[in-house]
Parts: sequence; C-alpha cells; structure tokens
Amino acid sequence: MRTQVAIIGGGPAGLLLAEILHRNGVQSVVLERQTRSHVLGRIRAGVLEPWTIDVLRENGLAARLEHEGHRHDGVWIVWGGREFLIDINRHLGKQFVAY
Repeated sequence: MRTQVAIIGGGPAGLLLAEILHRNGVQSVVLERQTRSHVLGRIRAGVLEPWTIDVLRENGLAARLEHEGHRHDGVWIVWGGREFLIDINRHLGKQFVAY
C-alpha cells in the first residue's frame, strides 16, 4: 500500500485530519491499534473550544454539532479554593460547545 500521509491514531484529531486531507485531494491512511468496533463504539463527549469549532465549520463538518451541541459562554476554573470564570463570549464573542 502506498499513500502520501500516514496518521497515527483514529481519535478525533486523527480522523479530522484524515477528512481534511481527503477533501483536499491528499491520500492518507489512519493507523489505529484498537479494532474498528472499539473505535466506533466509544462514547465521545467533551467540550470543544471555539477554535476547534472554527476548523470544523471551515471544513463543512459542523452541521450536527451546530444542531445538537450545548453552547456555553465560558468555563469555571477552581484554583486554590477560589473560583474563576473565563467568560470567552464577553471577551472574544465566541462560545464553547459541549457535544
């Protein structure tokens, strides 16, 4: 098998990279040590930062996220017993999305 790019890991970053390369005419192969059923069966949920969402939008991959994601204006961080709000919407006009 010959390919232009080998991607190590079929997690979210590896799969996103493979899709972006494919859309731009670059052949790639994703190498993953787990089985296909393991990768497809894992529950993946988390908070996506605005810049990650921008990359998904730019590549036409955000439709489902836009429809099903839960938007948050910021995040709370607890440090040394004190709580701090990072209000990214107020400062940058962007939001985090839990998906």
